[in-house]
Amino acid sequence: MAPASAIGASFLQSPPMQPAISFQNVSKTYKGGRTPALDGVSFDIEPGEFFGLLGPNGAGKTSLISILAGLSQASGGSVSVMGHDVVSDYAAARKALGIVPQELVFDPFFSVREALEIQSGYFGVRNNGAWITELLENLGLADKAKANMRQLSGGMKRRVLVAQALVHRPPVIVLDEPTAGVDVELRQTLWQFVARLNKEGHAVLLTTHYLEEAEALCQRIAMLKLGRVVALDTTTSLLSGRASTMLRFKTDAVLPPALLEQARVTGRIAQIKAHDAAEVETILASLRAAQVPVEDLEIGRADLEDVFLEIMNGAAQ
Repeated sequence: MAPASAIGASFLQSPPMQPAISFQNVSKTYKGGRTPALDGVSFDIEPGEFFGLLGPNGAGKTSLISILAGLSQASGGSVSVMGHDVVSDYAAARKALGIVPQELVFDPFFSVREALEIQSGYFGVRNNGAWITELLENLGLADKAKANMRQLSGGMKRRVLVAQALVHRPPVIVLDEPTAGVDVELRQTLWQFVARLNKEGHAVLLTTHYLEEAEALCQRIAMLKLGRVVALDTTTSLLSGRASTMLRFKTDAVLPPALLEQARVTGRIAQIKAHDAAEVETILASLRAAQVPVEDLEIGRADLEDVFLEIMNGAAQ
């Protein structure tokens, strides 16, 4: 057996662990486009990390995921998965990656289980029946295993897409708007299973417009705007670094102009940012003076949606 000093030296000399995903100065300009879809995007996602990628429509999220998946090629920069470049070492990069796409893409000629078996064979995974059965059970597909894909509802098809992405047990999972337009039951089932896989060491990259999901699940978040990273931090730091107090209330009246400029109004619900107790009282005094009737008044912390809108509107850049 090697002496302890030799073991320690060997450990210190071992290469550092590769990022699960690495985006390095990635740019993308489409043919005929005047402005780049991606402009120097750089960040790493570590093994075992649950990472959120957020941004409005047109921010560049889909372009970045397409380059990661090998569906599109970057105009500049590099992307790797577990140390494997997605262009020069594409086979290894694809095998380390499982992607759940936004679109419902399926083969209408096979049953659910057959689709998973074919996907498993595509990655060269043999004797995978037990894991396929586990996927079917955990994603609520066990009773649909023999059903043809054409017979499934949209929500069930999306469950199959999740199972297909996981069938080869990839260390890196990409969920591109996985719960868009699906029912509450699927959302809960999916997040329970994905959270379990994340605890077992799988890295997860999530894009979603349901910001409450990102806030609850993601350890770190990157926000894109016009192809650039405008925020990159832990979820906790993003929340604590912004206005910590929000007044939320319902009203049928129009807010006075001074408050309307800073409020976010959705239907009958208005939300106004306040930095401290004195500002809260100032807002309430303005509402009273304008004789604005208020229902269900709440004073709470800003959530990720508040932070997202603040950053996207340029207040925090």
